[in-house]
Parts: sequence; C-alpha cells; structure tokens
Amino acid sequence: MRIEFEPQDIDFIAQRVVDLLKPILAAKKEKADDMIFDVKELAEYLKVSSHWIYERTHLKQIPHIKVGGFLRFSKKDIDKWLDTYAIKSHLL
Repeated sequence: MRIEFEPQDIDFIAQRVVDLLKPILAAKKEKADDMIFDVKELAEYLKVSSHWIYERTHLKQIPHIKVGGFLRFSKKDIDKWLDTYAIKSHLL
C-alpha cells in the first residue's frame, strides 16, 4: 500500500512536529542554563587549567559560590562574565 501526501499535508505535519518539539527544546535550554559546575567541570568548559580557576576565584575575578568549602560556579553567571570580555566588531 502506498500513501501519497499533498504538499499542504506535508507542511501541516512538519509544522505540527515543530510545535510539539518547541517546549521540549526550550526546557532543555533552560535546564542547561541552570547548570552548576565544580572546578574541574568549569576548567573543561573554559578550556583552562584547574589551577587557573583557583587563582581567579582567590583573586575574586570570576563569579563563584562556596558551598561547605567547595567551589561551585553557575553556568548562567559564568556566561555573563564571559560576555564582559567579548570584543565587539566595528561591522555591527
């Protein structure tokens, strides 16, 4: 048995799939923004050494949280902090 779809049927199906996926993808993004890193995870995220992370927290140059003596970093705060170092293009 073969089924043929009209172009408008395909458009409707595609739009319905997009509508169903939007909330799922938005929830994943929100969850990713709420991530909390430890020193090792942050070092991997920033592609730097753990020693560099410890130096920056000691000098209070990087946003961090101390929980029971353990350093933790909010991804959202780190991303905002990184944005302060962005060099804007003159073309924009």
